[in-house]
Amino acid sequence: MDNVILWVLVIAIVVFALVTLLRAITIVRQSDAVIIERLGKYNRTLFGGPHLIVPFIDRPRLRVDLREQVVSFPPQGVITEDNLTVAVDTVVYFTVTDPRAATYEIANYLGAVEQLTITTLRNVVGSLNLEEALVSRDVINAKLMTELDEATGRWGIKVNRVELKAIDPPASLQDAMEKQMRAERDRRAAILTAEGHKQSQILVAEGARQSEILKAEGDKQAQVLRAQGESEAIETVFGAIHAGAPDDKLLAYQYLQMLPRLAEGQASKLWIIPSELTEALKGIAGGFGAGGSTLPGMPRPPKPAPSRGDDPEVNAAMAAAQEALKAAEQVSAEAEASATAVGAPPVPPRPSVDAADAAAQRPETGA
Repeated sequence: MDNVILWVLVIAIVVFALVTLLRAITIVRQSDAVIIERLGKYNRTLFGGPHLIVPFIDRPRLRVDLREQVVSFPPQGVITEDNLTVAVDTVVYFTVTDPRAATYEIANYLGAVEQLTITTLRNVVGSLNLEEALVSRDVINAKLMTELDEATGRWGIKVNRVELKAIDPPASLQDAMEKQMRAERDRRAAILTAEGHKQSQILVAEGARQSEILKAEGDKQAQVLRAQGESEAIETVFGAIHAGAPDDKLLAYQYLQMLPRLAEGQASKLWIIPSELTEALKGIAGGFGAGGSTLPGMPRPPKPAPSRGDDPEVNAAMAAAQEALKAAEQVSAEAEASATAVGAPPVPPRPSVDAADAAAQRPETGA
């Protein structure tokens, strides 16, 4: 009986020793911190790794997570400066830097951070109107982080960042804002379209201006080249004429050949007969007659043999001269009638065909 009691006592001592040893060893994770209280009073803070404590005297109070924590709060109704209620959704990033202060300075630091964020958010957003609140998220985030960090510093909490996830105005206001934005975009589109049309018109006008300038330059060059060509042609013709030394009969004949061309135009209403026509006809009559050259200052050719009425060449020349004189008289009569009709001075009378014929048929006398 005594042996049984002894064995039971030994076993109890061994179990007690094991339990005491187990309670004396505390293992703390790297991301946590453990608050140790000795007889109900703060003793020390244990960080990652194994630690020895006094069993039944030292007791772990709380395990505190040292990692950065992310807390998302539900949307909160906030009244802006222009009396509009908007729903603001926030996210807070914070880290526990002092486990002792987070344990003994505040009862529930998560709830405290949430409530402090809501009140600070209402103060910051309440001082702004809706337009400023929608476009000033960075300013709101900076103000929230500064005020939260100052308030939670004595709690052993470091606020790293505050973000606004959403700012939702009322549904009726959202519809009005969408209409306003649509009208603003339509206005910008109309302005851009007008600017594009303006630029296109300017480019088209500039292109037309350059085209007209180039065309005028081309016409100028063409007229200059044409005038130079005509000048060279006239010089060549006159050079050839002077080199050929034409006589009066040839010039008078060419003169008569150009007269019918004056009447070819359908718009010609008034014909002007040159006063030199009589002299030209006299020259032709004298050339085909026996008198030779009739122009003053020109040497008389040698006296030809007496003409015969049966020579066909002489008869043909005399007939051509008579026809030319008749045509000249007809043209002169029509010119006088036209001048009389329009009130122009009458054309001086021309010699008749009979006089020219008599001059052409008069036989030459000896010198």
